[in-house]
Amino acid sequence: MSRVHVLAALALVAVGGGLWFALDGLGLIDQNESLRSELEAEFDDAYPEAPAGGGELVEISLVAAPSTVELVEGSATDVWAYNDLVPGPAIRATLGDTIRATLHNELSEPTTIHWHGIRVPNNMDGVPELSQAPVEPGQSFVYEFTPPDAGTYWYHSHVNGSEQLERGLYGTLVIEQPQSQVDYDNDITWLIDDWLLIEDNQLDPAFNTPDDRGHNGRWGDIATVNSSLSETIRAQPGERLRLRLINASNGRVYRMDFGELTPKVIAVDGLATSRPIDPGELNLAPGNRLDLDLSVPENPGTYAVSDVYLGMSRQLATIVVEGPTTGDVNVEVAGHSAVPDWSGALDASVDIELAFETQSVDDDWIWTINGDQFPDGQPLELDHGRFTKIKLVNLSHPLHPIHLHGQFFKVLTRNGEPVDEPNFRDTVLLEARETVEIGLIPLDRGEWLLHCHIQEHADAGMMTSVIVS
Repeated sequence: MSRVHVLAALALVAVGGGLWFALDGLGLIDQNESLRSELEAEFDDAYPEAPAGGGELVEISLVAAPSTVELVEGSATDVWAYNDLVPGPAIRATLGDTIRATLHNELSEPTTIHWHGIRVPNNMDGVPELSQAPVEPGQSFVYEFTPPDAGTYWYHSHVNGSEQLERGLYGTLVIEQPQSQVDYDNDITWLIDDWLLIEDNQLDPAFNTPDDRGHNGRWGDIATVNSSLSETIRAQPGERLRLRLINASNGRVYRMDFGELTPKVIAVDGLATSRPIDPGELNLAPGNRLDLDLSVPENPGTYAVSDVYLGMSRQLATIVVEGPTTGDVNVEVAGHSAVPDWSGALDASVDIELAFETQSVDDDWIWTINGDQFPDGQPLELDHGRFTKIKLVNLSHPLHPIHLHGQFFKVLTRNGEPVDEPNFRDTVLLEARETVEIGLIPLDRGEWLLHCHIQEHADAGMMTSVIVS
């Protein structure tokens, strides 16, 4: 039957439930279900549904309290910190270990901890009123979970994020494989953030302003790596480094330029890629993580690492190569072969469409998803284990890094054009007026959050919940 005849048939029966029977009669429902079954089979073993367990217990106490940090040499900047550290204590565990983290709130307002990218039990996800009650001043809360996926993750406050993250309430969390393909000489995590300072090198106290909400969130005038303006790695020629990059900024996007160095991205948002990627091809949006494999060149020298997202170069860190060569063997990193191709998903129908836009209300800005400002609107409902295709439509000019809690997804198209990304994600950047289609198979049951990770947009209502039944 031709497409014209199909459309004509649909037009004749699109009343009183007749559309369903017409689709069934034409075999279109069966074709769609058959395609979904193929996509679900292709997904098998992409990542585990449940943690393996059987490891050690990793315990840590995290005290959220006012503190200071030296962002600018000779100046103490007032911040909020975990255990007086910005970033907070680096948590490292091995796949199979159980993490028990006790949060003690010594702030003047409620807080929680969200374990960004980690698939945790729903009641450990740290979303106030959705998965737990906020932790009030003077109170404590124990988070306990066994991560099912190795990779690079981070933890941060999920209350009043436009201020609490900007003040420094975040830290790194790395889950290592029991056995690594490569014996790295150094495994380094860089947490990148920007800071908006006033004359005395204090944080600008005007948080979550109408200008921040109406544009791309709060962007600082300095950018740091691990709270340092002069982060430096010293390495010998021939060494092998693993660099784990995390963007903790409220709104700033980075695109990394390593100059003469030639690292390759081997993991995105924690999960391994099926093939290496040039870091210059990827944006590091708020919430994103990139793991890089870097073979240190034989030539001694000083190499700048810069951000070029805005078309100009801003140096973030330095890699100094010095000393005798190590003579290490350059072992190729094997890709994660279980990442599905999902090119067939281009023919699957869209299950859910989400439109992101802004409205001016009483000389201020709110952000909505399908016209609703959180907590208004109905939650999205997804079936456990069923392939789902979601269209994300940015109807505005500001950027939106869209983050989904509890699930990983794969980008299928951008502005209608197929995208061949060899990786899963939990955060994808929507550029101005951009449309992105994603595919996912929900494995983690519960009610999760989907939101813009520009903190000012989220606080202005750009959030919704997702129920996996």
